[in-house]
Formats: sequence, structure tokens, C-alpha cells
Amino acid sequence: MRFVSVLSFWGVASVLIAVPGPDWAFAIDAGLRRHGAAAAGGIVLGYAGLTLVVVAGLGLLLATTPAALFVFTAAGALYLIWRGSKTLRDPADFTDPRDRSTTSARRTLFQGMVVSGLNPKALLIFLALLPQFTSTHDRWPLPVQFTILGLVFTLTCGAFYFAIAIAATRLLDTRPVTVRIVTRISGVSMILLGVVLALERLIV
Repeated sequence: MRFVSVLSFWGVASVLIAVPGPDWAFAIDAGLRRHGAAAAGGIVLGYAGLTLVVVAGLGLLLATTPAALFVFTAAGALYLIWRGSKTLRDPADFTDPRDRSTTSARRTLFQGMVVSGLNPKALLIFLALLPQFTSTHDRWPLPVQFTILGLVFTLTCGAFYFAIAIAATRLLDTRPVTVRIVTRISGVSMILLGVVLALERLIV
């Protein structure tokens, strides 16, 4: 597999990753709760799972089966709405140093897996994007090429969202007064993104 193909894919993937979405809102919320590493780890595991799904050929089957894609999208949308609602009910507030987090790092890791693993747009991006940077004439089999590109996407996500979470943590350390506001914005963003996902699937 040519290095230039991997580099080109990384450039396109980086632009897509930088577009705000569910992972952004989740990483910010986790960062404010000092669980940035767990959030990034969960997001990485979720996208690694999607990579395996695509490599196994199940991604295409899922995307071309309306009922299955509807269930997948609905699950992702409902989870985002639930997660956003929970964030609004329990916003980060660390004015009291004894109250550093109401969520364990292990739970944050699992939540990150769900947020990224049930992201239907990520699945469709994988299916639309990965084939454009692979070749049937390459000496490496297509599953191996898909795996490499999927890992590039996954690791880039991990690094990017870890940076987002760290930035949120520093916000906590320097401007604690704004933490509750930012947390509420993250919660509302997750709810809105969940609603948009659900409406898009219903309209389609």
C-alpha cells in the first residue's frame, strides 16, 4: 500500500474529524470531569470496532439493509439524547474540591465506546471513504488496506479528542466559573445531534 495513499487519507480524515459532532461534545464533557484519557480511549475502541465491522464486510450489509441501518441509527440517536439529558441533569461543578467527578473513568471509557461505536455517520464515512484510497491491484489484500486506513482514522481521532478533552480540563483549572455553562452546552449539543440523526433517518 502506497504511503502517499495513507497520507492523503489522513489529510481528508483529519478534516472530517475536526468537524464538531457527538465526539466533540462528549470529549468536552469528559474533559471537564477530568476523564479525558478515558474518553479518548473509549472513542478509539469504538472506532476500532467499526473498523472491524467494515473489514468483516458487515458494514456494507448494515448500510444496505434499511431496517438494520434504522435500528443502528435509532440506537445511536437515543443514546446521544439520553447522554445529553444526563449531562444537563448532572452538570460538571468542581467548585468544591471534594466533588471531582460523579462518573468513574471506567464508565467514561464505556460511554466513549458507545458514542463512537454507534455513530452511523462514521460508519457511512468509512464505507464511502475507505474504498477511494485502496486498490484491488495492490499487493496487500483489501481487508489489510481497510484495516490500515481504519487504524489511521481511529488513532487520529484518539489524539484529536484527547487534545479537546485536555483543553476542557485546562478550562476547568483556569475558569471554573464557566465550567457549568460549557457542560450544559455540551449536553444540549448531544441532544440536538441525537435529534438530527433521528430526523435524518426518518426523512430518508
